[in-house]
Amino acid sequence: MVALVARRGRDLQRYNDQGHRLVVGCIPYRLKVDNPRRDEIGQALQVLIISSQKGHDIMFPKGGWESDETIEGAASREAVEEAGVMGHIEGQLGMWVFKSKTKDSCKEGYMFPMRVTMELHAWPEKSSRRRLWVSVAEVQKSCKQQWMKEALDKLVEQLLARSSR
Repeated sequence: MVALVARRGRDLQRYNDQGHRLVVGCIPYRLKVDNPRRDEIGQALQVLIISSQKGHDIMFPKGGWESDETIEGAASREAVEEAGVMGHIEGQLGMWVFKSKTKDSCKEGYMFPMRVTMELHAWPEKSSRRRLWVSVAEVQKSCKQQWMKEALDKLVEQLLARSSR
C-alpha cells in the first residue's frame, strides 16, 4: 500500500560531519523497447522529470534521507511522494555536493537509477507538481542543476555498459 501523505519535518533528517543535509533521489526511467542495442539507447530511453513545487524548474525526485530508512528506501519514497512512480532501484549513480537554492548551505546528494514499473494515478504531491516523460536531450537542455545533468550522464553510461549489442 502507498501512503498518500508525504513525510514532513526534519526530526529524523540525516547530516554529514560537515553539517550538510543528506538528500537522496532517483532518475525514474523506462525503455521504449526491451534490450535496445547500444546505438538505440538514446532513442529508447525516457526519463521522468517533475516540476519544482513552485513550478519554475524541472528536476528528478529527491529529498531528505531520514534516519529510520535505508538510502534505497528513501529514494523509492521520494519517487512515490514527488513523482507518483514505483520501480526497481538499480545500483547508485554517485554522490554530489551542491549548494542549496534557498539557504546558504550545502547538501550531499546521492542519486540512483529507478526502472519504473508502475505509475500511480494519485500520489502525495500530485497537486503541487507536474510529471513528464522526456528524452535525455530535453533534460540536458532544460535542467538548471548541473549535478542532476551529471547523474543523468552516469545513467546513460550504465545503460550503455549493460547493453549487449
